[in-house]
Parts: sequence; structure tokens; C-alpha cells
Amino acid sequence: MSEAIKPQTTNDKQQTNTWYSSWFDTPYYHILYKDRNYREAQIFMDNLTHYLNLPEKAKVLDLACGKGRHAIYLNQLGFDVVGADLSENSIAEANKNTNDTLHFVVHDKREPFEEKFDAIFNLFTSFGYFENREDDIKTLMAIKESLSEYGFAVIDFMNSQVVIDNLIPEETKEVDGITFNIKRFVLDDFIIKEIDFEDKGEAFHFIEKVRAYTLEDFQNMMNETGIYLLDTFGDYKLKKFHKNTSERLIMIFK
Repeated sequence: MSEAIKPQTTNDKQQTNTWYSSWFDTPYYHILYKDRNYREAQIFMDNLTHYLNLPEKAKVLDLACGKGRHAIYLNQLGFDVVGADLSENSIAEANKNTNDTLHFVVHDKREPFEEKFDAIFNLFTSFGYFENREDDIKTLMAIKESLSEYGFAVIDFMNSQVVIDNLIPEETKEVDGITFNIKRFVLDDFIIKEIDFEDKGEAFHFIEKVRAYTLEDFQNMMNETGIYLLDTFGDYKLKKFHKNTSERLIMIFK
């Protein structure tokens, strides 16, 4: 869960409502998740672009790109890539990698692009952050409207059922000398992670909150928006999706 540092005294309700615009903009988000498997991400991009049979120099949008790790690799594969994210700090970092065929923009994923793309990727559980389901519907509509006539979109989401079945209620992780105390629980159809830590004498409290959408939930939203679900996979090697065992829920649609 996978996009202004707020002290612990900040009103928790306000922070919960905008957790993605505060937490993703801190350096601590990137510290906590610094050990993510980049090679696995590259293999996923190799498998995905091969499966989609994207033409050379295809226009690709990495929606909710963070610091751009997927976008940068997609560009290395020869695609014309735009990375978009709400986090100004992440985009500022990603912009260090720009070239003629790789650009990054600050963008709200609920808004469509004027530009049309051959492929739109929403990766690493970068969906379901909003309080209201209507905003997720808007995101799907924006993706649909930003695709070219023959374009494909991909959402790489967690398999909510497996995540809930294997939820670790409490965990402590030490990274770069910072001890992160993590609590996980399910509340009102959201999988919630509370993150508490101290750094330089100051206490911090952040929240990650992602709606526990199932494949059926996505199918219902896609039906509402006139989107066609073409295929589903259960991991980054594009093996078949199994509701009770698959690590991921990867959906190809248009």
C-alpha cells in the first residue's frame, strides 16, 4: 500500500480523511517501504507489457506513480511514459529522471487526461483510498476516458480476502534507526494500518486506509461505468486468480 509531516497532536479524523495526501508526502513513507522488491516489479512490467503486446513507443500512463519506479522502467523498455501522482514531493523526486519520453505530473486520479494512452497502469494497490465509493467510480471513469480507442488499463490490487485472512494485528519494524510501531485491523469495509513512531524527539502518527474491494466489487463498479473486464491474474507472473489463495488481484480492462 501501498502516494507535510503531521505530528501526533493533529486531529486524527482530519488526517484519516486525507491520509494519502499527508503520509505519501513524507520522507518516512519511503523509509518504511525502502526494501520493496524492485526486481519483482520489473518482472511484472515485463510480463504485463508482453501480455498486452504493446506497440513500440506506445504511450503509457503510470497512475499514482509515487517516485516513478515503474514509470522509469517502462521508459527503459522503450515506451513513451507519463507518471502521475498526487504527492508533490514524490513528483519532484521523480522529475530528476525526466527525458524526451518520460514525464511526471502532479495529478488527481479522479480527473481524466486530455491526452489518450495506449495503456494505463494503476499499480501496487493504489486504488480504494477515498472515503466515498463515488470517488473510486470517478477514478474508473477517468481511466476509461483517458484510454485510446485500442488502449488497455490495468489495476494491480491486493487480494483483500487473503490480506484479511493473514492480517498481522501488531508489528514493529526498525528502519534507518527509526522504530515503526504498526497496528492493522478491519473497520467499516476498510483495511486500516496505524503507524506510530518517534524521530528527532517528535512523535508521529499516520494512517493507511484502503477499501477491501473484492473482484465482485470491481465487477459491479465496472458494470456501472461501462468498462469491460477482459482478464484477471493472481500474481506478478500472471498466474490465474484464485479467490482464497492468490497474492494479488490484477485486472485487465477497457
